[in-house]
Amino acid sequence: LKMVDGVMLLVDASEGPLPQTRFVLRKALEQALPAIVVVNKIDRQDARPAEVVNEIYDLFIDLDANERQIEFPILYAVSRDGIAKRSLDDCGTDLRPLFEEIVRSIPPPRARMKEKLQLLVANLDYDDYVGRIAIGRVFSGKISVGDQVSVCKLDGTEVKTRITQLYTFEALKRVPVENAAAGEIVALAGIEGIYIGETVSSLEDPVRLPPITVDEPTISMIRSLSR
Repeated sequence: LKMVDGVMLLVDASEGPLPQTRFVLRKALEQALPAIVVVNKIDRQDARPAEVVNEIYDLFIDLDANERQIEFPILYAVSRDGIAKRSLDDCGTDLRPLFEEIVRSIPPPRARMKEKLQLLVANLDYDDYVGRIAIGRVFSGKISVGDQVSVCKLDGTEVKTRITQLYTFEALKRVPVENAAAGEIVALAGIEGIYIGETVSSLEDPVRLPPITVDEPTISMIRSLSR
């Protein structure tokens, strides 16, 4: 959630909000992220969209959403057919209403181009050819292939390195680029030993971002041998 400016809450028109819905929504509300609610699979025979919408409102209230957060837009969809609409009575033909709502409700990234580079690593991937890949959002400044940067480690130290490969995303594909700027989500390859929560910043006087905190496990398990 550190990488996004808003969330789309996708809820099944029959099943309603599930436990994972509650968990993710709570995190989004804590980050003050605007939400768009999409009630999906309204074509199911057991669909109950009106009841599900009421359950979603109850969930927002139960999670202490403020007045602004609880005034969320609602769309109805059949994702399998690529249809979204604002009302159950509308005759939907495509996903345009959803895209229009995203543009209307989700604010654009803040353009902090002139400030020092700050990139927060939010996820990791691995590639057999380039090794570990750090994925994160550029919060300020610019980054280019060949730049000398500092990695602000979780233990408070700083490691100097160079950007050898840089990617942005198109759909689910990584696309190599030469540079990226504030607001973009990028992937960096070639940085050994980088971890989630670390900051990639400028070489001189690096400025670290608050690290990502991972919740403690909600279930503990003790295993022992039976006799």
